Amino acid sequence: MKIFTSKHELQQYLLQCRQNGETIGLLPTMGALHQGHLSLLALARQQCSVTVCSIFVNPTQFTNPDDLQNYPRPIEADIAKLTAAGCDILFNPSVSEMYAANEQWHIDLGQLEHLLEGKFRPGHYQGVTQVVFKLFDIVKPDAAFFGQKDYQQVLVITKMVQLLNMPVKLVMVPISREPEGLAMSSRNIHLSAGEREHALIVSKALRWVAENFNGENLQQVTGEAIAMINAETGVVLEYFEIADGDTLLPATEANPHLIALTAVQAGKTRLIDNMIIR
Repeated sequence: MKIFTSKHELQQYLLQCRQNGETIGLLPTMGALHQGHLSLLALARQQCSVTVCSIFVNPTQFTNPDDLQNYPRPIEADIAKLTAAGCDILFNPSVSEMYAANEQWHIDLGQLEHLLEGKFRPGHYQGVTQVVFKLFDIVKPDAAFFGQKDYQQVLVITKMVQLLNMPVKLVMVPISREPEGLAMSSRNIHLSAGEREHALIVSKALRWVAENFNGENLQQVTGEAIAMINAETGVVLEYFEIADGDTLLPATEANPHLIALTAVQAGKTRLIDNMIIR
């Protein structure tokens, strides 16, 4: 695996790849890689001849300075995982390589920016689109791979790609779960054994909704799921909503595409999860 920290050197190498007829797949990550990331890499390797994984803890998408400070950065372990999984290129730039001083960015994402995650993390999706735009501009991938766990992020990036007419195919990869059902996340390492046990209620509630929604009981299953999570000690619910899968606006039974999304605090760790229910 080749490792680049310079935009210019990476671009020069990828230009040669393109001239050789290679197709390029990009996995934008913030590191602390787990099996979910590696499932994205496996799909990228199937669909593209050159795989690029970026590891960059992007400061502009953090609304809490402590969260940025505490975000795990096990780069040596990440390099070992990517090498073993057959990744071709790691792009691991510094903040100064990615950002000039006093850089400004704003894109009109409409209501999508202010719903659900956007309500709890104002400004988050401006930071996400800012860095993903930079990565797309540097790598110029044929396809980019994102996890379903950050479902709203996928919709936000899809909107950016449409607004800016960027020539990249976006691929959403299903959530990878631990055997007990917990969605894999870089943040899971912060959970104590007890917190992890309590956090299982999140996937249980989502699965219950998916199994019990009958096309006519949207409010009932939403209420039951909220009650299930609220009854669990050690877990504080931020939101649980069933939304239109294309807009994330509140759902009705008539919506052809429905997704249940939730966020909780388990101890000091914030977890998100979702499940497509129709």
